[in-house]
Amino acid sequence: MSRWKKLPGNPEADPRAVASGEGYRVTVLASRLIRLEYSEKNVFTDLPTKAVINRLFPVPEFRVSERPDFIEISTAELILRYNKGPFSANGLEIEVLGGVTAYNSVWRYAGEPEMLGGTARTLDGADGEIRLFDSVFSVNGYAVMDDSNSFVVDEDGWVRARASGGIDLYFFGYGRDFLGGLKDFYALSGATPMLPRWALGNWWSRFHAYSEDGYKELIERFKKEEVPLCVSVLDMDWHLTEVDPKYGSGWTGYTWNKKLFPDPERFMRWLHEQGLKITLNVHPADGVRAFEEKYLEMAGRLGVDAENERKIEFDASNPDFMEAYFEILNRPNEKMGVDFWWLDWQQEGGSKHGGLDPLWILNHYHFMDMVGRGERPLILSRYAGPGSHRYPLGFSGDSCITWKSLDFQPYFTSASSNAGYAWWSHDIGGHFKGMHSDELQLRWLQFGVFSPIMRLHSSSNPFTSKVPWRFDSSGRDTAKRFMRLRHQLVPYLYAMMERAHRMGEPLIQPLYYKCPEERAAYSAKNEYFFGTELLVCPMTTPCDPKTKLAEFSAWLPQGKWYDVFSGWEYEGGRLLNLYRPLESIPVLAKAGAIVPLSRDMRNGAQNPENLEVWIFAGNDGEFELYEDNGMSGEGLEKVVTRLKLDSSGFSILPPVGDYSILPVKRRWRLCFYGFKKGSFACDADERRGMQAIEVELGREGAFMPIEASLEGRGKVQRMEDVFSLLSRAEIEYEMKALIYQIAGKKEPAHALMGELQALGLEPSLHGALVESISSWK
Repeated sequence: MSRWKKLPGNPEADPRAVASGEGYRVTVLASRLIRLEYSEKNVFTDLPTKAVINRLFPVPEFRVSERPDFIEISTAELILRYNKGPFSANGLEIEVLGGVTAYNSVWRYAGEPEMLGGTARTLDGADGEIRLFDSVFSVNGYAVMDDSNSFVVDEDGWVRARASGGIDLYFFGYGRDFLGGLKDFYALSGATPMLPRWALGNWWSRFHAYSEDGYKELIERFKKEEVPLCVSVLDMDWHLTEVDPKYGSGWTGYTWNKKLFPDPERFMRWLHEQGLKITLNVHPADGVRAFEEKYLEMAGRLGVDAENERKIEFDASNPDFMEAYFEILNRPNEKMGVDFWWLDWQQEGGSKHGGLDPLWILNHYHFMDMVGRGERPLILSRYAGPGSHRYPLGFSGDSCITWKSLDFQPYFTSASSNAGYAWWSHDIGGHFKGMHSDELQLRWLQFGVFSPIMRLHSSSNPFTSKVPWRFDSSGRDTAKRFMRLRHQLVPYLYAMMERAHRMGEPLIQPLYYKCPEERAAYSAKNEYFFGTELLVCPMTTPCDPKTKLAEFSAWLPQGKWYDVFSGWEYEGGRLLNLYRPLESIPVLAKAGAIVPLSRDMRNGAQNPENLEVWIFAGNDGEFELYEDNGMSGEGLEKVVTRLKLDSSGFSILPPVGDYSILPVKRRWRLCFYGFKKGSFACDADERRGMQAIEVELGREGAFMPIEASLEGRGKVQRMEDVFSLLSRAEIEYEMKALIYQIAGKKEPAHALMGELQALGLEPSLHGALVESISSWK
């Protein structure tokens, strides 16, 4: 496997960072990151492992105090005390300095702190919350990553089990500096790669036996409905599934079903012409059986008895098998048009040698195979332990179609950032089980739009399809509007993805990443930052039957926040309940936020000719719009356009980089929220507090600042919001009229809320009125 020989990073630490003795080795990688090794045989590894590929950090300042039977190592943030014997709770401890907790910031060997989130291999069959693992953060300010059983990667690029019996730990003592801890984790384990731009758009996926004509009709229907797609997923029915029982099941397959797809190359060429990328689902576990087109070639390569139709076992630990797997089974399909693979490895067991995890080997070598071919790599596969972030994307498995399953996914997604694993692709809408609910499906789709990857999916059950036109007219419009919004968000998402790659800051972050001293931030589990500009509160519980509103108990960080759909303004630094009808969810932009979006509504994710920018008043802001040509390495051409908001107004600065990759001309629609009325000669949407202007720029040109007062427009009474809220509420007409009359009084908000309180309204209705009035009073 020589084409995968070179791995990024340097696995050997600087000798100046090492303190060692008989049976032990301590490496001070950073002032808050320490490697701890113990081996009775004095055998240690400096090879890359499953989780760690780089140990060459700048040597931090540290002090060593040593006696024959004791060593103390101190950095500015940690103190390690060790008795130089076999690791034990009495003989090895590390104290985290800085007052993270009053009494629980000392780790003793084998101690288990109260962890903060983490992730899991799969959500297969999970109906609600499950236990999470592999976080590098805890309430106590420290965490330990155990790399003792992680296999190593030899200099020839192949994997092998490491010598058994040793201990190999990494101590993370970052207190509440979560982003600092993640950056060092990525320095140790490798950066999150750049994804292809098209991966951030809408995906269509379904476990269904499509024919070529049926699939084309589906894609044409999406086009007719004006819902852009980027990725076309073919689940396992692309290959033969009905096979002679003597071979077992048809779950694993590599031979196209020519009854459904008579000419696979023609079909995939057509999909590419529609602007779509293609992935095929494979379940490799059953190896290669005699009914496969490529069986004889595989058997000849591997010396298998083909005359007796001996099964070729899948053996991820065998380099010869893996070479043949890529060259004979995969390469022909890739030449015909397959862009990447969905690796549906569901088994938990190890391979034939030393417990090597076939899932990790598949992920690693598929990814490196694409690197070796000069492509920007991408796979869709399950999580295989620490270090898996190097092989995005994560397939979270077959989720249940229930409210409990939906309610867990936002927390699961943000908590996974604590394991450095940020690019999950969920079965949006759920895969199986459960029962029909249009409300559940729409809420799941809305969450999917504000997830790392938006991949609609369902089982082969004819009633579970997630096509947006299956809803009633209102639901259909909502589903299509949100799917279009996902497509529009690609410029913002791509800039955030480049930031994640370069700076180690995940797209989705728990609130406590930026508000570590606020206790409420740790309790707001389903609320998360979505990039640098937005905060999302997905609705994951049903609407109240009387008010037709869903409720979200939120905590807003300090500052002013704007709902991007309604224009409502909120003051942060407090807990509050947010209420939304089925047509919307709370997505809040910070004061000074700048959010670029595409206005091009065609399949694919090219650098857009038409852009829209949302600009929010109340603070200075700056955004770096990153774009490139989709290549990697030496072929990468990129350009950055700075968008800036300050006291002089809003500016689009000249692009920096290779602007030849940009459209020759670009039409910009600038949407200003929360600014004084009449600041611009422009179109206006008073209900959303938005004013918009359009300008056209050449790709080389600068844009002169638009003068705009940074003062907010002042809160204005918007009775249409109250009217809309009351219209859908199932309460007496006379009560509706009375509430409307009270809300329209020219009195302070607290006086109106007092009157409403006296009416004894349903909690949901009262809460929604309070939210509405306080947003403009």
